[in-house]
Amino acid sequence: MNRFTTLLLSALIFCLLTASASWSQEVNWKKVKVLVYTKNGKGYVHDNIPNAVLCIQKLGTQNGFAVDVSDQPAVFTEANLRQYTLLVFTSTNNDVFDTDQQRLSFRRYMEAGGGFVGIHSVMGTERNWTWFKRMLGGTFAWHPKFQKFNVEVLDSKNPSMQGLPKVWEKEDEFYFTKNMSPGPTVIMANDLTTLKQDEPEKIKMFGAPFVDLYPSAWYYNFDGGYTWCTTLGHAKTDYVEDTTFIRHIFQGIRYVASQVKKIDFNKAYADSRDTPIRY
Repeated sequence: MNRFTTLLLSALIFCLLTASASWSQEVNWKKVKVLVYTKNGKGYVHDNIPNAVLCIQKLGTQNGFAVDVSDQPAVFTEANLRQYTLLVFTSTNNDVFDTDQQRLSFRRYMEAGGGFVGIHSVMGTERNWTWFKRMLGGTFAWHPKFQKFNVEVLDSKNPSMQGLPKVWEKEDEFYFTKNMSPGPTVIMANDLTTLKQDEPEKIKMFGAPFVDLYPSAWYYNFDGGYTWCTTLGHAKTDYVEDTTFIRHIFQGIRYVASQVKKIDFNKAYADSRDTPIRY
């Protein structure tokens, strides 16, 4: 082997190791603290919330990160939020803040470099707050009845998708979204063609402009913060029995935790919940 070939191989190995490290999502879990927020406004409340909380607490115990849980909007102050690496909204729905000051504190936390993980009906949260809907990537529109359908991983190289089946048959609610933002990067999609066709006109109307695949999980670096959302997770058994789904949630948390470096409120600029976004 000549010197040039040796150098070429060395460079290739270095690149492979570097790429592997970048995708490994190494997280110092001892420094990670998560707030799981579960408040619902007026309307439907999912019975999966207690199981979701227990699931995330167990993941915290297994992986060494701290977990606080609250359904009280009073936790949304800058002084309190600065301790958290990320916030998890699990099946929250409708208005979950009591005041616009709480909304502003949440927004400024994200602008300060905070993390956010949204699960299932988070898509129906704060439906009257444009900034929040932009952060999510849209807002809930409709879902057909609970049923089996296929879920397809679009980016197997994304750390939050690694180890998941390329095609995953899941019994769940197939969420459709409106007011969709163009910013999120979709990494997993529900297969429209595997839905029961007992409501074809609704599926066509709400599914447009998508024909075959519809977004179901994505990440979005938005307004200074880091978000990851999944529309899956309706059944309460998902959080205790479905190891694939539990891995899905954990890897979303891990992905966001790996992105958040420091919560710095000096970077926050909003002085109201509706301050124009700075791009």
